[in-house]
Amino acid sequence: MSMLMNRIKPNAFSIATAALLAIAIMLLSVPLAFAQPDLDVNTPSILVIKKSLSQRFAALTPHLDAGAVGLTADGLIAIRDASAASAVAATHTLVEKLVADDNQDRASLYREIARANGRADWENDIKTTFGERFINRAQSGWYYRDSAGKWIKKP
Repeated sequence: MSMLMNRIKPNAFSIATAALLAIAIMLLSVPLAFAQPDLDVNTPSILVIKKSLSQRFAALTPHLDAGAVGLTADGLIAIRDASAASAVAATHTLVEKLVADDNQDRASLYREIARANGRADWENDIKTTFGERFINRAQSGWYYRDSAGKWIKKP
C-alpha cells in the first residue's frame, strides 16, 4: 500500500489553488462580520430628510431647553414633561406634532442610511448609534431617556 501512496503525488497546483481559495473565502467573510456603516453617507433622499430635520430644530430647541422634550437612547425624541410643553407652546398639540414629525424624519433617515450602505438589516444599530451621538452632543440642561427608560438631565 505504501508503494501505491508513493506513486500518487498530489498535484502541487491543485493544492495551492485550494489553499488560495480557502484564504480568499476567509478574507471575504471577515469584513462582513466587522463592517461598519458609513453614517455620513449622503444621497438625495438623505439630504432632503436632513434639511427637514434642520429646519424643525429651531422650533424644537425651546422645548428641549425647557425640558418638555428630551432625546431617547433609540435615536428619537419624546415628550418628557407635558406641563412644560404646554407652558412653552401655545398648545400641547403643537409639541406633539413637532415630536411626531421629527421622529418620522429620524426613522426615515436611519432607514435611508441603512439602504445607502446596502444593509437594511443595520437600521436598528444605526438608530442606536445616532441615539448615543445625540445624547453625547446634547446641550447641558437637556434631558435624555436612557435605555432603561429613566430621564436624566445632562450636566
